[in-house]
Amino acid sequence: MSLHPKIIDLILNRVHRLLAALDHPELKLPPVIHLAGTNGKGSTQAMIRAGLEAAGKSVHAYTSPHLARFHERIRVAGKLISEDALSAILEECETANQGAAITYFEITTCAGFLAFSRTPADYCLLETGLGGRLDATNVIERPKLTIITPISIDHQQFLGETLAEIAAEKAGILKRGVACIVGPQPDEALDVIEARAARLGAPLLVYGQHWHVSEERGRMTYQDDNGLLDLPLPNLIGAHQVHNAGAAIAALRYLGLDGPAIEAAITHAEWLARMQHLRKGPLIDAAPAAELWLDGGHNEAAGEALAEALTRLPKRPLHIICGMLKTKNIADYLRPLAGMADSFQGVSIPGETATLPALKTVAAALAQGFQASEAPNVEQAVANVAAKCPHARILICGSLYLAGDVLRSNG
Repeated sequence: MSLHPKIIDLILNRVHRLLAALDHPELKLPPVIHLAGTNGKGSTQAMIRAGLEAAGKSVHAYTSPHLARFHERIRVAGKLISEDALSAILEECETANQGAAITYFEITTCAGFLAFSRTPADYCLLETGLGGRLDATNVIERPKLTIITPISIDHQQFLGETLAEIAAEKAGILKRGVACIVGPQPDEALDVIEARAARLGAPLLVYGQHWHVSEERGRMTYQDDNGLLDLPLPNLIGAHQVHNAGAAIAALRYLGLDGPAIEAAITHAEWLARMQHLRKGPLIDAAPAAELWLDGGHNEAAGEALAEALTRLPKRPLHIICGMLKTKNIADYLRPLAGMADSFQGVSIPGETATLPALKTVAAALAQGFQASEAPNVEQAVANVAAKCPHARILICGSLYLAGDVLRSNG
């Protein structure tokens, strides 16, 4: 972290240079499934991995950001990379880089490729960090499959101000002749994806055209040209997870898997800080009668998904604890949640220079009509709720960085 501060500079030259110095580990990977999108990449990847592993396949997986430990980013043949292996590979990458300019995400992505190249596996799942076209993961010339999950407005300073501009960056993972699973998209984004796919001759499997998924009477129905499936709802909560599950099923069916693999994909997947029910740890001890939830979503679409997920839970007084980065649009995030909470406490994110100060979070919440106040930290905020409403539903939300801090401190 000190050698390579978290600066974002979207260009692929540095990645190509370091990979060449490492003898091109990106050319020695098992078949790659490459995912891009604004929301749902991690959940979709987790479902695909659960399905593949249930079918007896060995799977590498690369994701970002990490929550509690960096090792979460690099899963080698089903297991998080060990401390010793991670240290050795990072040192090898530093030596090969010879002090040249490179970003944190670029050199750690190269480290992931190096780790994956040295352990056999059946598949390699790669999640973009930001965008797609110039993302460090986008050096795989011939993936087995690409996936674009729902696109919405986010990271405008890097990807563009409009949905069309952002979609053009995400669609940069499309490769000539390689099929792409496309999740639910606004028309403006889908038009861009379809135009690029047509230029590249990349077959598309689009939600609403080639595959359909919906919730019906407490079950999930999926249909494509291979037939109709009646399945349980995903164990990951929220209507948006039904769509993510649909994309995962489309991917697994494209890979020739069905039956137990598909059911495992939607019932065995685990993904931290996505409407995660916290069940143990110091925060639970501080509010034993309360129900604690953790969510790391941070844009308007995430706020809408979170609001929808909350409506599915049995009625209970809701109290929100929120911390966000100042690079995010807090008004857009909070708007869907307005009117749902009995109280709102704003916190700053510990150790994050880009945190939105708690007072500004409170001001934004007040503007949306919340009964809002400031808390010095999450622990005190939980204690404040427990003292006034012991049986509350407490939602800690607003940022993956806040979620990571909660997971670290709460075991």
